[in-house]
Amino acid sequence: MEFYHQPVMSDEVVRCLVCKDGGLYVDGTLGGGGHTLEILRASEPTGRVVGIDWDRNALSYSRKRLASYRSRIRLIKGNFANIRDILKELSITRVDGILLDLGVSSHHFEKPERGFSFHHDAALDMRMDMEGRRTAADIVNEFSREELRDIFKKYGEGRWGDKIAMTIVRKREVTPIKTTVELAELVSSAIPRRFHPRGIHPATRVFMALRIVVNNELENIKKAINDCIWLLAHGGRMVVISFHSLEDRIVKASFRSFEGKCVCPPGFPRCVCKTKQEVRLLNRKAIRPSKEEIERNPRARSAKLRAIERL
Repeated sequence: MEFYHQPVMSDEVVRCLVCKDGGLYVDGTLGGGGHTLEILRASEPTGRVVGIDWDRNALSYSRKRLASYRSRIRLIKGNFANIRDILKELSITRVDGILLDLGVSSHHFEKPERGFSFHHDAALDMRMDMEGRRTAADIVNEFSREELRDIFKKYGEGRWGDKIAMTIVRKREVTPIKTTVELAELVSSAIPRRFHPRGIHPATRVFMALRIVVNNELENIKKAINDCIWLLAHGGRMVVISFHSLEDRIVKASFRSFEGKCVCPPGFPRCVCKTKQEVRLLNRKAIRPSKEEIERNPRARSAKLRAIERL
């Protein structure tokens, strides 16, 4: 089994984590193991990594790829949203660094049977964890028009959300919607051609919206960041790479909520909220990939990296 995934901003990740000999790190989104490999190299000879992924294919591939580091890694099948429970089972209470590389790997898009891409005609699936119960087909064929409209407006194609939902409901009344290409064509037909976005397929944002809901992505991010803060040792660092504005907005807001800024209403004569600063932002402005990296890996172009240090 081949697993294609080129890690984004590896040098920046290692630099922000300040990887060191003897350190303990968590890669909450192991994927193809690219970032973990760089962390292991930067923390030689005794640094350790716990790698977490909910995709068995990713774990299988990374286990083989990282075989020469087997004494320094522990690979776990799980969702990074459950990172606190996962580490508790390993009797780990504090770590020196945590990485979350959000979104979907290249592998998921390039494997037609996973149903993430409309460039291949495949079953509508989109589960990152193949043991999950709900697929994109379940949502498309079972959710009400109102529910679909809200999903598309909130996470995807806002302006045409209701029209797309109505088109889907009318189609499924005749026959269930089963494949990626079928859905993509429906979405395209629901949006007048003159309003098709330039540079991307009209169904791109709808597919992203469905993927987010299938995998509960945004709620997972919120929970994971909140838990990760308390797992960091003093001086420990957390790095999060996001790939679209919804993710980045959550990361930015979550980090700043631990920055300790007063939240008392304007006009209070003195601070009574007693908010304590728990972290230091390492970069006020998101770090972006270099032009050279984008040329090597075009999928890196939308990546944003944010990092914090636990105080």
